[in-house]
Amino acid sequence: MQSDVWGSISDQGVVTHITGGNFAQSSITINGWLRDFLWAQASQVIQSYGSALSAYGLFFLGAHFVWAFSLMFLFSGRGYWQELIESIVWAHNKLKVAPATQPRALSIIQGRAVGVTHYLLGGIATTWAFFLARIIADPLHVRPIAHAIWDPHFGQPAVEAFTRGGALGPVNIAYSGVYQWWYTIGLRTNEDLYIGALFLLFLSAVSLLGGWLHLQPKWKPSVSWFKNAESRLNHHLSGLFGVSSLAWTGHLVHVAIPGSRGEYVRWNNFLDVLPHPQGLGPLFTGQWNLYAQNPDSSSHLFGTSQGAGTAVLTLLGGFHPQTQSLWLTDIAHHHLAIAFLFLVAGHMYRTNFGIGHSIKDLLEAHIPPGGRLGRGHKGLYDTINNSLHFQLGLALASLGVITSLVAQHMYSLPAYAFIAQDFTTQAALYTHHQYIAGFIMTGAFAHGAIFFIRDYNPEQNEDNVLARMLDHKEAIISHLSWASLFLGFHTLGLYVHNDVMLAFGTPEKQILIEPIFAQWIQSAHGKTSYGFDVLLSSTNSPAFNAGRSIWLPGWLNAVNENSNSLFLTIGPGDFLVHHAIALGLHTTTLILVKGALDARGSKLMPDKKDFGYSFPCDGPGRG
Repeated sequence: MQSDVWGSISDQGVVTHITGGNFAQSSITINGWLRDFLWAQASQVIQSYGSALSAYGLFFLGAHFVWAFSLMFLFSGRGYWQELIESIVWAHNKLKVAPATQPRALSIIQGRAVGVTHYLLGGIATTWAFFLARIIADPLHVRPIAHAIWDPHFGQPAVEAFTRGGALGPVNIAYSGVYQWWYTIGLRTNEDLYIGALFLLFLSAVSLLGGWLHLQPKWKPSVSWFKNAESRLNHHLSGLFGVSSLAWTGHLVHVAIPGSRGEYVRWNNFLDVLPHPQGLGPLFTGQWNLYAQNPDSSSHLFGTSQGAGTAVLTLLGGFHPQTQSLWLTDIAHHHLAIAFLFLVAGHMYRTNFGIGHSIKDLLEAHIPPGGRLGRGHKGLYDTINNSLHFQLGLALASLGVITSLVAQHMYSLPAYAFIAQDFTTQAALYTHHQYIAGFIMTGAFAHGAIFFIRDYNPEQNEDNVLARMLDHKEAIISHLSWASLFLGFHTLGLYVHNDVMLAFGTPEKQILIEPIFAQWIQSAHGKTSYGFDVLLSSTNSPAFNAGRSIWLPGWLNAVNENSNSLFLTIGPGDFLVHHAIALGLHTTTLILVKGALDARGSKLMPDKKDFGYSFPCDGPGRG
């Protein structure tokens, strides 16, 4: 066995580690540890929840066991834990993945699905004991409860401090936004939450079964199955994005929109209540515009029939005047359009039938005009398709950017009823999603660095975009360094200066810079408080007049109100804070980009790629 290979496969199909250990035999000890750990978890859950809320405790215990068995079935029996521990111990050896690893990826993915559904299940289950109905009765004034506080260290003063009005004992207030989400999508009672949680528990069990099934020799996918990029892309575009978006449109049209109009639709009356008075008639006759006629009026009270219309798919723009959130009928239209686009996109790529695009042909044709910028995307298809780390890096980068965009749009274009008026929740959700984006983007660059060391082939990628990026790495890194230094000195310099002026009692000597470009953009979109008098903020402009009559009803009122978080008024403090955030972003990007581009070698250490991962300070994968 070579010292630079992690493991090998015997004639009997047993995967062995570099230490010579047999996964199937030596995982017995780890299984025993895991079993003890799971029983400890179970007893803790029973002690914490079972006595106070027996139904909820047993329910939560069931969810814990789905998670527990997912660990045992998917990983530990196959030596996952031993592989993890020994991989760390033997980290100084270069890593080449044994052929058995890739087919296991599908099972691990389905194991992750168990985790995600269990996470959602826990979120819904936590409110089984609490009061969704009271929130719905007065969503602006009743504070949602995250969970009760059962802390034996709480003395009487702490108990009284955390016992809010109407609560039976000390509680934590929820700033996660889940109550607003449930209210918007049509959930109204604890029974609805209970049914939803059971359904997620069922999905979790199905995912667990699928993960276990694909570890069996008869059902284990081959390596070539993972190389079929076109089929996988078609499946994910149509099946994952297209069908799920269409299903969500169906839920919004059949349950959420009637719920917002005071109609309670559940399985017992699902087939009796028409979401639109004319049913499917307009769909089959081509009169689709009928679905947009008679939308909710500006006097509509969310959750009641007062001011309600009959439209189900609209393009109103703007916000619901009462909830300060996007119109549900606009959201349904958006998801239907997304579903249509992705269902079409899922039929674009060539599979078994010889029609459609070949991704390899598309990439090979991407050559810059004149040829003076290299060979473009030649060689990329095989490079990406043969590197799991490159694929993972691209996926994580995409997901990281999307998560950061979610953080921005959740408060600037809030989709959930009444969430715009809850400033703490808005700030918490923004921070939460930006943190997640940061973690995911770090993973993207880390796997990009591993790709450059382990999977990058200079001959295969000669003079294409990857090679040219490596050729220009000094310019890229030095420009990022300059940007980080500029932001650091100027932002922190302004902060220090202003703090000193305040400390010396001369606040008028602060350097306060108005963010005029950002204010101009807000003014162009209709915010009048800055006095720019441009586009939608100018009462004489054609855009303003069109906004009054043709499109965006309620937009101008919403962005000029101070009771929501749509267009927050910005000033010198925002200028400083945003440049401080930019400092953090550019410095982090500098570190990650340098780590990835200098992963194979640098001027200081040209042969870095030939050293082990445990090489200190400046080893492979680090800048």
